[in-house]
Amino acid sequence: MALFLLALLVCGGLYRSELFIAGNWVLAIFVIVFVAVAQYHNRFEFRLSRLRVWKSIKQTHLARIQLHWTDVSEYDRPAPSNHPYAQDLDLVGTHSLLRLIDITVSTEGHTRLTSWFLDQRDEPDSRSAWEERQALIRELTTLNGFRDRMQLAAKLLSPMRVNGERIRRLLEQSLNDRVLVMLIFVTSGLAITNLLLFSIWAMGGASGFWIVSWLVYVFVLLLFGGRVSHLFEHVLDLQIELQRLSSIVSQLETRSFSHLPFLNRVCQPLHQEQVKPSLAIVRLARVCHGLSVKAHPIIHLGLNALVPWDLLWAYQLSRVTGQLRPVLPVWLDCLSICDAAAAMATFSYLNPGYAWPRLLPSEGSPPQVSLRTTALGHPLLSQKQRVSNDFEINGMGKIQLVTGSNMSGKSTFLRTIGLNVCLAQAGGPVCADSFEWTWSQIYTCIRVGDSLEEGLSFFYAEVKRLKRLLECIQSQDGPPVLFLIDEIFKGTNNRERLLGSQAFIRALSQGHGFGLVTTHDLELAQLEKEVHGISNIHFQETVGDNELKFDYRLKNGPCPTTNALRIMAMEGLPVPKDLESH
Repeated sequence: MALFLLALLVCGGLYRSELFIAGNWVLAIFVIVFVAVAQYHNRFEFRLSRLRVWKSIKQTHLARIQLHWTDVSEYDRPAPSNHPYAQDLDLVGTHSLLRLIDITVSTEGHTRLTSWFLDQRDEPDSRSAWEERQALIRELTTLNGFRDRMQLAAKLLSPMRVNGERIRRLLEQSLNDRVLVMLIFVTSGLAITNLLLFSIWAMGGASGFWIVSWLVYVFVLLLFGGRVSHLFEHVLDLQIELQRLSSIVSQLETRSFSHLPFLNRVCQPLHQEQVKPSLAIVRLARVCHGLSVKAHPIIHLGLNALVPWDLLWAYQLSRVTGQLRPVLPVWLDCLSICDAAAAMATFSYLNPGYAWPRLLPSEGSPPQVSLRTTALGHPLLSQKQRVSNDFEINGMGKIQLVTGSNMSGKSTFLRTIGLNVCLAQAGGPVCADSFEWTWSQIYTCIRVGDSLEEGLSFFYAEVKRLKRLLECIQSQDGPPVLFLIDEIFKGTNNRERLLGSQAFIRALSQGHGFGLVTTHDLELAQLEKEVHGISNIHFQETVGDNELKFDYRLKNGPCPTTNALRIMAMEGLPVPKDLESH
């Protein structure tokens, strides 16, 4: 603005003084200086924009460390219906593990990351497949700047994820090139004829024959132009999507990962083509931009009135997609692996105290199963709130009955085990000092509710969940089942709950799995003496200054105390006078 006003003042003064030559020279100098300053200003604004985005990325990282959920982007992908563990373990939802981890920049990466957590029924095709995934995540953990640059490249143009599915759908579109070339030849010939006849008419030559040829040209376009109209819905606004994809891919193709063997192997397809993938994607973006002119009706009509704009760009699209059709899905697959692994790597970087788990071999018939961990904590609790425990369970059919008072931490402990096993099987670090386990199918029955839509009561919904678990554990297909059951049969009366629980736990002990069952029924603790493989552990509270204090420490044996009446008394509800005996 200062340059503009100064130029206006100086040049105006020179021209008013009739110094026209000097005024022209000064004006030229001011134009050159103005253009140079404007370019520098634009570069500076772009750098400031990058800095703002980078700062927001770092602020979000801090929010994830401190569990400030309001500053963490929502995870809006629901778990599949009747999923065996996602809802119970808080894998998805408002305060969920995937919300904490998922910083993917592409829909493919988002889908792959989600599948690592939600599709854990079957062990990877080989033990090496899981080991390679974990090794890839560990390599990316060391590349903090590289991961931030991937985030920057994606978010500078839009905060939304790159929609790879839209790009795949565009590649699936096919055109008859022979017919298209013939149409372009005919319409281009008519367009050239129109221009020549119009020029002759404008110079005072023959009368307006160009109107006739132009009407023929328009008729041909209207008659055959519909052959490419289906492309517009696929290319509309896809240019920005492709530009973002190109920026992200360029981060992977321009950097050497020779010292990181697993990442280098994943990115290998991006280095095998003669043309850089990012440049090929930019070329597709330009073609989409040319076809997207249809979004501006007046400009679109004007261009097509002069030349067969849509047909020419449709032919270019056919050529470019034909070249990219065999390779672009491979590039998107490479990106999805790196994207999902980078999200897990960022989670590892933000939690340097987490341990890398070790997968134990599953051998023998029946296979040997085990879960051994020290200082195991809940990854969705802050470090100040978190209480860690050592835990071990070994052998098929082993069951640990967890007893304890209300609010002592039984349900949280089940989720702690389930979430960390999910993290381990996804290839990430776990909230523990050490963690060894056998690959397992996780099955939980923790958060059960009635269903008005299905007409199910709370108890019947729980029975159906436990039936699916029993069917799963009685099957010998697949890895062993790790079951986590909270307050078994809590929806019925005491007598039937006890009898039903005893029978169900006995059935579990004979199945293809192992796990934990929490209960308030202290009578179930007697099963330790009757059934081989069942043992008792518990959480306990202490009483002081008319309040209950919980240490959330896991102890061996059945719980020696209860606290329901005491809690009722503390809240002013009527209780028996001999409360002290409880």
